[in-house]
Amino acid sequence: MRDEGSRATWQVTLLAVIAIIAAMSYAQVFLVPVILAFLLALVFSPFRRWGERRGVPPGVTASLVVLGLLSLLVAMTAVLAAPVTGWLDQAPEMGREIERKIGGLTGATQALMDAGKRIDDLTAGGDEVTQVVVRDVGVVGDVALGVPLVVAQAIAVLVLLFFLTASGDMISEKIVHVLPTLGDSVTAIRIVRQIERRLSRYLATITFINAGLGLAIALALWGLGMPNPALFGFLAFTLNFIPFIGAIAGTVLALLVGIVTYDEIAPAFAAASVYFLLTSIEGQLVTPHFVGRSLRLNPVVIFLSITFLAWIWSVMGMLLAVPLLVGLRTICAHVPRLQNFGDFLSARGEEGQKEVADRRSSD
Repeated sequence: MRDEGSRATWQVTLLAVIAIIAAMSYAQVFLVPVILAFLLALVFSPFRRWGERRGVPPGVTASLVVLGLLSLLVAMTAVLAAPVTGWLDQAPEMGREIERKIGGLTGATQALMDAGKRIDDLTAGGDEVTQVVVRDVGVVGDVALGVPLVVAQAIAVLVLLFFLTASGDMISEKIVHVLPTLGDSVTAIRIVRQIERRLSRYLATITFINAGLGLAIALALWGLGMPNPALFGFLAFTLNFIPFIGAIAGTVLALLVGIVTYDEIAPAFAAASVYFLLTSIEGQLVTPHFVGRSLRLNPVVIFLSITFLAWIWSVMGMLLAVPLLVGLRTICAHVPRLQNFGDFLSARGEEGQKEVADRRSSD
């Protein structure tokens, strides 16, 4: 009987997990802006409290935060609009140029494709078939179709962030009233405060590191004669918020642009190698040195989280993966039943005693 009950429990748990994943994927348009707004509210909470101690109302701080983020988004759009639109317009020509220059490397593949095409022509028969051709709107058209949704989500994030920041500690106070015991309330407040500190410290550190990486890549590619080195620096700064995948995506993009830019393939590989080398130095040496021990995570868990959230939430899921892991690990450090899972989330050598010491120091 006990085995049957345990089996039924696991079956119910599995069905619940599947249902949660399906709901997360289906509600992507709603969940992503809400989660991003709450994470940003936690990040800016120390800044809001600093202002409150000096007599600045939370509403004023919320207005400053939202206006600052809005100005940053407008500046990013102004800087990136022209070069990115140019790249999208030239995408077909760039594709043909890349295919021409690496044609010798793909000769066998092209032969197989030609053979497959001939087989399709032979098996198609002699009957005339009326074909309906749907005119493609192109890459720029596809991007333009998605702009209204992105703008709407950005507005939703900023509006919700304003209300969360302007409300002060209302959420924490509601937690105190909702939880049944004083001990649970104190633990919940402690968890929220530590998540705020860790997220703020993590994002501030990573932002400064990524800014230095973007500057280094921009200077290096400028020395190699790559077009739009400042744009590559900004892309490196942005993509590096996505561990592993961001560095690979930037390297591939540098390689493709280099193939189109240079007459030979060797300089293109040199540009891509420089990009990859600088991101590797940052990932293996700089970030582990400056990021605190309490923020280091298991790289396998990071990669799996990024791929999972990319599957259900696309690019925004990749950006949210690490901040969500930081918050989850903080919760595990304060809940005895989840401490083993917290050890699994942590990097090698950062388990157990360090988490307990960090938790005691926040009491």
